[in-house]
Amino acid sequence: MSQKNSGKIKEVFSYFFKLGFIAFGGPAAHVALIQQELVENRKWMNNQEFLDYLGATNLIPGPNSTEMTMHCGYHRAGPLGLFVAGLSFIIPAVTITLIIAMFYEKYSNIEWLVPIINSIKAAVLAFILAAIYKLGKKAVKTKYLLLIGIATLLASLFGLNEIIAILAAGLISILVYYSTSNKVFSDAGASILVLSTVAFSNLKLFLSFLKVGLVLFGSGYVLFAYLEGEFIDQLGWLTHSDLVEAIAIGQVTPGPILSTATFIGYKLGGVQGAILATVGIFGPSFFYALLLHKFLKKMQSSKVLKVFLDSVNVAAVAVMVAVTFNMARSILLDINTVIIAVLTCVVYFKYSKINALWIIISAALLGYILNIVL
Repeated sequence: MSQKNSGKIKEVFSYFFKLGFIAFGGPAAHVALIQQELVENRKWMNNQEFLDYLGATNLIPGPNSTEMTMHCGYHRAGPLGLFVAGLSFIIPAVTITLIIAMFYEKYSNIEWLVPIINSIKAAVLAFILAAIYKLGKKAVKTKYLLLIGIATLLASLFGLNEIIAILAAGLISILVYYSTSNKVFSDAGASILVLSTVAFSNLKLFLSFLKVGLVLFGSGYVLFAYLEGEFIDQLGWLTHSDLVEAIAIGQVTPGPILSTATFIGYKLGGVQGAILATVGIFGPSFFYALLLHKFLKKMQSSKVLKVFLDSVNVAAVAVMVAVTFNMARSILLDINTVIIAVLTCVVYFKYSKINALWIIISAALLGYILNIVL
């Protein structure tokens, strides 16, 4: 490695490692921070190059903001920069999440903490509803996509696995695209690892998160829909309450929201489970991001891929609606949680720039007070 490239690698590591500790607020906030620093301040690339990379992240599965760090690292320091940037951004978040998971498992059953934890769970509904609203506005571009969304929602409510429902929406739209054009349809398929309900094992935990990482299209928030289908409906390893706890931790920690996987991995399999879950969920993103650079222009101009992605994105939002409905039934168990959920939604939708951490802290305090008063 040349001395010049070695210096660039150090720059990439220094910036993204720091970002991993301060990047609160979800994917959109992460992207804004990266754009301000790398385009406006450091001039690593121009705005058009940044936008090209941002658009490209929507063409592949995986967490968008994390993949943006990889693209920026590649742009600055080549293939090694891609891996350094991604790992530097991920490691702080998953380390913090793992530490929280350790303390949470030990102290979460203390009597006075229970109403606080229930209040945090109720507040999380606001974040998910806000994500559904924002993603839905972008995803539902045509009446056809609205129909795809409704069909996916109904299929999910009637028990169809979330991953299968989302991929089926994309594949059906490809069939419709070819059937309404003069092009010859070439066979395409998606191989899905189908894991039946069995006793827990760390290998199965890793394979489950790997499967999700391989097919996670859309925002990181879509992860929750995938996790419900995989770990609640199919494997039976988690409850809705467990999932909401993991989401809350993902919200209050910096970095990618997929660090939720670390929390779940620890809950199910200790430190080894946390590591395996983290590697499984994030691993495919490095492969996809590296591959994307070789075929970027071709993928951006592919009409078939655009048809697939449009349908997958709207289907993902529909699945999130179904998951949120199921979550709400398990969270809103008394008047206190209902009050907190409603108030949090009002505040979060009206003041969307408020950091999620402050909303969760406020919900926790309010829950404690309501538990004493009511």
